[in-house]
Amino acid sequence: MSGLPIVFIPGLMCTGRIYQHQVETLGQTHPVLLANHWSHDTMAGIAKSTLDLAPKTFALAGTSMGGYVALEIMRQAPERVTKLLLMSTSAKPDTPERSADRRKQVEGARKYGLRAGTRALYPKLVHPARHEDAPLLTTFFEMAEELGVDAFAKQIEAIIGRADSRPTLGDVRIPTLVIAGRDDALITPDNSEELASGIPGARLALVEHCGHMGMIERPETYTKLISGFLD
Repeated sequence: MSGLPIVFIPGLMCTGRIYQHQVETLGQTHPVLLANHWSHDTMAGIAKSTLDLAPKTFALAGTSMGGYVALEIMRQAPERVTKLLLMSTSAKPDTPERSADRRKQVEGARKYGLRAGTRALYPKLVHPARHEDAPLLTTFFEMAEELGVDAFAKQIEAIIGRADSRPTLGDVRIPTLVIAGRDDALITPDNSEELASGIPGARLALVEHCGHMGMIERPETYTKLISGFLD
């Protein structure tokens, strides 16, 4: 297996299942590592633990929260990353209002369970055409329950405490592809446009008829984009 190793970092309360199509396809030619993004409550801690297990050099792909981790990795060890993929993510920090809402979500998850919160968020995760897609909703239920509420609480604290990455975007000096769903209602495409314009030479791909979780909503399209970028 001679392809460039790839480290995938999933989004909040998502497991490697969101990358199933990408891993099954790209894994035939590229070594693949799925990062543990649930065992630490800071971006710095998640990034360090990922770097501790990652190959010496690798391509880095982060989705949503995973993109926040990827940008932290670029601050900690930019020399180890040869190509960067940022999907459905943002360089902006949390606002105080958003942080307060997130902590209320954790309280709700402890009181009512993770399914209630996942169901409430689901319409923002996928394109409107998938709002009634019961099997896809079940996948999100199962991923959240596999990780559990304690992991959710840690991830939320890491997200709240993340740095403002906008001032350091210009320091990224490797090939970068930014991908977003045209209809992403959770982290809107203007965030991806900001990333692509801030990173020298970055390319932006907006996927039509696609929401926040494009890698699982439009897997073939995302795999084709990622494969073309890596090769």
